Amino acid sequence: MLTPFAYGLAVVLDLLVVFIGLRFFFQPRAAAAGYGVPAKDDGDSAYLTIKGLRDLVSGLLGLALLAFSDTDAAAWFMLVIALTPLGDTVIVLRNGGTRAVAFGIHLATAVAVLASAALLFAA
Repeated sequence: MLTPFAYGLAVVLDLLVVFIGLRFFFQPRAAAAGYGVPAKDDGDSAYLTIKGLRDLVSGLLGLALLAFSDTDAAAWFMLVIALTPLGDTVIVLRNGGTRAVAFGIHLATAVAVLASAALLFAA
């Protein structure tokens, strides 16, 4: 019973990251505001696209590992990729974002990703 939950959580987290990446492509200003650091009107577009690409590729890689690799590879991926939302927490705090967004979104995401890694390791 643990294995379906472990895989399900990982799939949901990876799909969420894919969605976030696509949102940065199609609604970059809204996505940046949701991230916790609103985009400036004078030229953040390249960085917003880079953020979208980073998230899209990360989510697709996680899904590919879940589909075509073993549980340990997926678990290691989740463990390492948790650095992204941990870093995002610091970025939001250092750039005028609120503590609520930094901790309530980014740190909470990091905890969920680490929990997913632990469940995959245990599966």
